[in-house]
Amino acid sequence: MAPMTIPTEPIGSIPRPPELLEALATNDAFDPKLDDLYKDAIRDTIARFEATGSPVITDGEQKKYHNFWTYSVHGLPNTAPDGFTIPFQAGHSRRMPKLVSGPFRYRVYADQYLDVAMGYARVPVKQAVISPSALSLLYPADEVPGYSRAEFIDDLLNEHESEVRRCLERGAHKVQIDFTEGRLAIKLDPSGKLLNSFIDLNNLALSRFNPEELMRIGVHTCPGADCDSTHSADVDYAELLPCLFQLKARNFYIALSSEQDRVRVLKIIRAHMKPEQRIFIGVINPIDPRTETPEEIRDRVLEAAEHIPADRLGTTDDCGFSPFCDDTSTSRDTAFKKIAARVQGTALAWKIISGQSVVETSSST
Repeated sequence: MAPMTIPTEPIGSIPRPPELLEALATNDAFDPKLDDLYKDAIRDTIARFEATGSPVITDGEQKKYHNFWTYSVHGLPNTAPDGFTIPFQAGHSRRMPKLVSGPFRYRVYADQYLDVAMGYARVPVKQAVISPSALSLLYPADEVPGYSRAEFIDDLLNEHESEVRRCLERGAHKVQIDFTEGRLAIKLDPSGKLLNSFIDLNNLALSRFNPEELMRIGVHTCPGADCDSTHSADVDYAELLPCLFQLKARNFYIALSSEQDRVRVLKIIRAHMKPEQRIFIGVINPIDPRTETPEEIRDRVLEAAEHIPADRLGTTDDCGFSPFCDDTSTSRDTAFKKIAARVQGTALAWKIISGQSVVETSSST
């Protein structure tokens, strides 16, 4: 049976308020004197999120320390700063910490963000967490003395499972596993071996959850978004998507609006998606300064519905609006305008799909 509507969800991050960014620039992220600024930022973010009409929201990752990738390990005493480098096409890079001794433990679990957000929110809240495969890059090429890679992987899977379960138990609408390194893996290793190892590792984690839990777990893929640049948009989706759908998650959030040939990608999705999987297609490009119109969103959804059954279709943003907290290339105002357009455009599309109205296709998509 077709759904009452097409579900629409955000990915995660919203640009932080200037006063919070200023404080973070001169203070440790864990400094208690920042607590009020965090609370104000979260409260304002949730209020503005709900004002867009979004049926599902996030806390905007206002308190994720520094970025979506290393929030759980930022400041660990058994790490060094010279770890894996993420290169972006604009020429800049982001660097991960490197594990220098065991054991591996998270410093922060994402359920603490969820707990705060749910205290303010009046609609369902989802929580994004980082993938095991992303954090596997913490382990250096050379063996860590006294702590084998196998021991690290065991600890990593245990920590990830604990984080996801904590979020599910706190009442997260969905737990979204950020897998931006999937497309990047093909760029780093065109043979596909690195990607396959990532898929295998993430499936080891997903296999720890039962079918009911998996219904509330999703995977997000994108080519990155930082300072109006990507790290892997030049990688052909045809190299990623067939492998992506081997993951045991039930929900997939796939960046699409920024693709040059969306129909080709939709055909690949249709060919490889599994019967139990719902596909949330990206209809908003966070690094495009122009705000999409609801009519453009409507047309993108209708385009997708020609390839993905409406009862397995959802909409989302291509990526978060500020995955790295110091990225100010997009304003908070722009982010919320884009989210409102996504919500409105998705509703317009559902009216067409459900036969409630007819449409004159926009020529500006």
